[in-house]
Amino acid sequence: MSLSTIAVVGGTGNLGAAIAWRLARAGYPVVIGSRSAESAMKAAEELGHGLRGATNADAAVQGDIIIVTVPFAAQDTTLADIAPHVAGKLVVDTTVPLVPPRVMRVQLPAEGSAAVKAQAALGDGVTLVSAFHNVAAHKLAKDVDVGCDVLVFGDDKEARARVVDLADAMGLRGLHGGALANSAAAEALTSILIFLNKTYKVDGAGIRITGDLVAPEQ
Repeated sequence: MSLSTIAVVGGTGNLGAAIAWRLARAGYPVVIGSRSAESAMKAAEELGHGLRGATNADAAVQGDIIIVTVPFAAQDTTLADIAPHVAGKLVVDTTVPLVPPRVMRVQLPAEGSAAVKAQAALGDGVTLVSAFHNVAAHKLAKDVDVGCDVLVFGDDKEARARVVDLADAMGLRGLHGGALANSAAAEALTSILIFLNKTYKVDGAGIRITGDLVAPEQ
């Protein structure tokens, strides 16, 4: 079975580049998207592993699964850019609603979470899942065991399972986190992790779920 083509929108940023690199190493065909095609192609060449570069919109056209990895301030414009090209597709939103300068304080949007905001922006024709909120990008970009769990949220269980598989392929552990509304918990936790990093001098705190977990029924 051929692997899905992954488009990483905002893929020249730290998180996007790390996700793209991990998935490409795992054998997935990956397209890096950016506002500038030239920047995307340069990043793709530097990362290697057969990565390709394109504008965000063109990457969304090519992708079967689109992973959005942009800052909260760029979420609205980025989603508007790719919206005409993602109908019927799976979009994975990684957005964390950090509002500088108080990034260590939880500041969820009026919609309840960045993920719910993204679903409203893209419409019901798009299957939206959120994930990768609590992973340190600089660790993900290295050939190391990050030792981090990824909570995956979405109203479609099958779609969540596809993203859990992507996390596993990246060397992480993907876990079902329930409905898309639950994404608020992981988004808020990012501000807490940033606080922990500063307070306890941690080089990229993450999360691990304890207990003996049994795989969910399909």
